[in-house]
Amino acid sequence: MFVILFLSLGSTYSKDFKALCSTCRQLVDNFDKGIEKTANQNFGGGNTAWEERKLSKYESSEIRLMEILEGACYSSSFECNHMLEENEEHFETWWFKRKTKHPDLFKWFCIETIEVCCPKGSFGPDCNTCVGGDERPCHGNGKCDGDGTRAGNGKCSCDKGYEGEFCLDCSDGYFSELRNDTFSLCKECHESCVTCTGGTNQDCKECRNGWEEDQGGACIDINECTNDSAPCADNQYCLNTDGSFSCKACNTGCSGCKGPGADRCLACADGYKDEDGTCTEEDKDVPEFNSEGVQTGESPEKHEDL
Repeated sequence: MFVILFLSLGSTYSKDFKALCSTCRQLVDNFDKGIEKTANQNFGGGNTAWEERKLSKYESSEIRLMEILEGACYSSSFECNHMLEENEEHFETWWFKRKTKHPDLFKWFCIETIEVCCPKGSFGPDCNTCVGGDERPCHGNGKCDGDGTRAGNGKCSCDKGYEGEFCLDCSDGYFSELRNDTFSLCKECHESCVTCTGGTNQDCKECRNGWEEDQGGACIDINECTNDSAPCADNQYCLNTDGSFSCKACNTGCSGCKGPGADRCLACADGYKDEDGTCTEEDKDVPEFNSEGVQTGESPEKHEDL
């Protein structure tokens, strides 16, 4: 969301508050890491006790502050470096005058001082509270547009299974297990249901495609593989699945089949023969020899000539 600001000189400029808040959060996070990194350091001049007595304690010194600020932004991050450059005096003020009373730098700097962020659960220029309250925006079932920034309109984007302005209603394929004015728990219907009142196939209001209602009112799977019209090609067999089916290739020994394997063939393919109900590959022609070593069908004179 871009907010147009009108300056006293009559010019206008826009601010992307979502991006600014993200930059501010990263800047503060890096600043806090710098505090942790320098927690056990000192002046490093060789006479720390004298330096801290005469100058100041390193813990609250300007030298430590400068070291932290030097690592607060990556050199490649123009946005972070620009924000730091514009607000370095604020960091100095917090470091020397506000740190004790306002230990939460993000809240003091990003929310209250430069006003680019909002507290969690609020949005927009005035940090209005999100639908459902700041503790559970969108009643815990969605995301509030602009949450935590000075941008957005507060509209809820509901999580899967929820719908409505307040994310308290259940969407198609889900049913309400528990609900009151501020809380809603939606659970998924049985896979056979389009809509439902509970979690079993007997609670369907409408069956999905591939399912049908039985005499007891439950949605049961339609076995497409038992239909009179074959759903698969000639050299395939039908495999039923819940709510659907798939076509699988027959074994190479089959010419048509009713299932996987060479023992489920309707007929054997060329080059295969039926042996006890299983299509097996026929033996290739193997030469036979008589007792004299002559291949059957050849004359002895042929071998004598050799």
